[in-house]
Amino acid sequence: MQFDDPADMIRQCTERLGEKTGRQFSAMARRGFRLVRSTDGLPASGRCRLGGAALLEPGALWPEQNGIPLSLHAVLDTDALATWLGDELPIRPCLLNFFHLDPDLPYEEYRILDLLGSGACRVIPADPARAVETTAPEPARSYPATPVHAVEVTMLPDCWDVEDDDVEFDRDEHWGAASLMLSEMGDLDGNTAGSHCAFGWPDTSHTLSVSPRDADGPAVHLLQLAEDTELGWGWGDAGTLYFTIPVKALANGDFSKAEVQILCC
Repeated sequence: MQFDDPADMIRQCTERLGEKTGRQFSAMARRGFRLVRSTDGLPASGRCRLGGAALLEPGALWPEQNGIPLSLHAVLDTDALATWLGDELPIRPCLLNFFHLDPDLPYEEYRILDLLGSGACRVIPADPARAVETTAPEPARSYPATPVHAVEVTMLPDCWDVEDDDVEFDRDEHWGAASLMLSEMGDLDGNTAGSHCAFGWPDTSHTLSVSPRDADGPAVHLLQLAEDTELGWGWGDAGTLYFTIPVKALANGDFSKAEVQILCC
């Protein structure tokens, strides 16, 4: 659920869920962005873009999985996003390069399960002052460079990212917190699973969560990439790609702990 006005978000939560539960739910809100193409006079947000060349530091190795180079899908310029994110971005400003194994590459000589393991994605940071454009090696795919404008929004978690201990609810009336959210908040779900988003919360539009939890809480959502016919990528039937990272790993700037999930119809 995305809101342009945080005050409207709190009002909607308390009116629908009651004062206490509404405040508990609204406290789960995170700041994030809708990523829209820089057209119609919208300026690019720093060096944020979809596709194009990677922005890596000199000497950085292009990531591979089982000898197959991954494809660069997006670059986020956290310097341009830091003012809105505030404490939700506890690392120094940097460029984040998002790589994933291209589904159209030839897999015949490799085991599919090996290819789609944890090494199927990488998030590689780079110092903006040192980063240089780095073209993809064959047979990795290069997508059209598309600058994007980051629209500031406040996001609430998808119904399936709310757990029973997060909010109070009548357990005689609802089988779980997700049931409460579906009943009282479901019509506010704008279904952004078909769009590109950064930070905040993911929108799955499935009865699944893509925000794994540990002792520090739900993973931080880094990037959501939807099927995009103009760019030429997709993952199954209306598939969406979700990059997340554990809270502590983000605080430490350890992007090797980033994970990816794909959900499709």
